[in-house]
Amino acid sequence: MAEIEQVELERQRNQLDADVRKLVEKYRAIFDWDVPDIDQNAADRLILAEIRKALQNIEKNLFG
Repeated sequence: MAEIEQVELERQRNQLDADVRKLVEKYRAIFDWDVPDIDQNAADRLILAEIRKALQNIEKNLFG
């Protein structure tokens, strides 16, 4: 990665982390509303797996 892009990524890293955490929390809340006796660990694994799939799809669409 070019140096200038790496510097900018480092500046944005904390915000990116916070944004992804908010996304996870959004879907955790939805799972909690829809499934009262939810296994939170299982739900978290499912949510994170779907986020990974979404990122793979985005990467595929961006780079072919």
